[in-house]
Amino acid sequence: MQKGNISVQTENIFPIIKQFLYSDQEIFLRELISNAVDATNKLRTLSSKGEFKGEIGDTTIEIILDKENKTLTIRDKGIGMTEEEVQKYLNQVAFSSAAEFLEKYKDEANIIGHFGLGFYSAFMVAERVEAVTKSYQDGSTGVTWTCEGDPSYTIDGNDKTERGTDVVLHISSDSEEYLEDSRIEELLKKYCRFLPVSIKFGTKTESITEGEGDEAETKEIEVDNIINNTDPIWRKQPTELEDEDYRSFYNELYPFSPAPMFWIHLNIDYPFNLTGVLYFPKLANSFEVQKNKIQLYSNQVYVTDDVKEIVPEFLTLLHGVIDSPDIPLNVSRSYLQADQNVKKITGYITRKVADKLNELFKKDRKDYESKWGDLGVFVKYGMISEEKFNDKAEKFALLTNTEGEFSTIAEYKEKIKDTQTDKHDKIIHLYTNNPVDHDSAIQACKNRGYDVLVLDHVIDNHFLQHLEQKQGDTTFVRVDSDTVDNLVQKDETTESVLSEDEQNKVKERFEKVTEKGGGTIVMKAMSPEDPPVMVTKPEFMRRMKEMQAMQGMSMDAFPDMFNVVVNTNHPLLANKLLKMRSEEKKENLVQYLYDLALLNQNMLKGADLTAFVNRSLDFLK
Repeated sequence: MQKGNISVQTENIFPIIKQFLYSDQEIFLRELISNAVDATNKLRTLSSKGEFKGEIGDTTIEIILDKENKTLTIRDKGIGMTEEEVQKYLNQVAFSSAAEFLEKYKDEANIIGHFGLGFYSAFMVAERVEAVTKSYQDGSTGVTWTCEGDPSYTIDGNDKTERGTDVVLHISSDSEEYLEDSRIEELLKKYCRFLPVSIKFGTKTESITEGEGDEAETKEIEVDNIINNTDPIWRKQPTELEDEDYRSFYNELYPFSPAPMFWIHLNIDYPFNLTGVLYFPKLANSFEVQKNKIQLYSNQVYVTDDVKEIVPEFLTLLHGVIDSPDIPLNVSRSYLQADQNVKKITGYITRKVADKLNELFKKDRKDYESKWGDLGVFVKYGMISEEKFNDKAEKFALLTNTEGEFSTIAEYKEKIKDTQTDKHDKIIHLYTNNPVDHDSAIQACKNRGYDVLVLDHVIDNHFLQHLEQKQGDTTFVRVDSDTVDNLVQKDETTESVLSEDEQNKVKERFEKVTEKGGGTIVMKAMSPEDPPVMVTKPEFMRRMKEMQAMQGMSMDAFPDMFNVVVNTNHPLLANKLLKMRSEEKKENLVQYLYDLALLNQNMLKGADLTAFVNRSLDFLK
């Protein structure tokens, strides 16, 4: 028997590994199985080069759980190790100073996965680890390396006859969850489901049918429980795949999810290596979308589903897989953002997504328009957050009006510029975020030949401001922000049928009823067909309040400013109010018209609404 000490400069490396990484200890299985895959692939490489002339045979990696003996074994049939290689690979941990290292990177997650400690992650869950191995080389003998979580180890010979390595973990008492079949299967499906070597975890029962017709007989048989797909579609060429292959893979990734709209197959080997498939899910009009749906792999080894450092923020709404060996996994967040490969990968993915959307738009615009309800959130989010995407997306971003008609940004400006350009040469984009509540205002706009957009998503507040900034000659005004005559702000004036003295009398009456309800009285000569009284809200103030609400702040920080616009040309004022003799009836009419205007803006609530209903009933009686 040979004894020795593992080559590390600090005696406390094992307790540091165990204690510091406790919350991420589950990655030990990924690391050990990845090592087993590496050993298997090395054997395949040697065989292809003629340096190994034996039979490769079955290379399935086995995961063996022994609850009685409290062991978990990872068994491979790869190249194995000689005693010399055991000394070289298992007894030298590449740490110059573990204490300084951990202090420097104390905020890192998954530090072992990031820094390649690999085999030694076993000591996060095991009190003793054995590596029972035999090299593929002719004449080699079996070797068993044993370590109990401190720098001391032993090396013995064994009578192993088959090449490969068994890593046997004697699970410690505080990690006995890893002796449960369900926990191990969960980790295998999370970290190993697409590894390139078959991984077996026990057996499972399958039903087979023998014979045909009346003589058919169904039997249940035990088969190996292979938990991984060794040849996922992102490793294939797009020309090898049908649409159904992509849909099946999506269902494999996200069972029970609605089918995706379409997808992008990523495949590039210069100036970096990257493969993958990104899917466009159906977002509908929702923004509360679960992100962390893109899975990052490195050579088919699962790394993380937190890809915000690699994928631009708006692309995290996508689903799918990215696989790249060139993404640095051993650096801090700030360094990762500055890494040139990451910047190139981010730019490549953004460009591919933009090109795909542009291609779909040009190829079949009607089909693209039919998907806009799902795509709109994604495209708008991208335009707001990513400059390069914005420049491309202006060609295929769509605006929708109240008639359900679609236009690109440029097409819509051309459509409305003659009728909706104000005296400052600003093209006024009228919009509603609630077509039902704003119906009367929308109809008033249509009666004057104006077009009204529907911008009813939570992101549209940001989007319209983004367009105002980018377009320069564009302004967005909500249909209830002002009277229709003022929306486009032409130099057009309408004469009032009321004299100045009559207008003052009407204004005084409205000022009395608004003392309690609020609002600033504005006397305005409009069309007799327009409402007698309207409530309008300043566009800039409403936007500020809505922005506050989106950020979780109270909307009470700004006062609820609004105007009560009295139409001095309406017959109810010119022909009825001023001719009434009863002061009570005059007050009632003014109150009623004011309440109607508030009701039209959903601003009449509580006791005021109850009083309005009661007055209406009295009127009917």
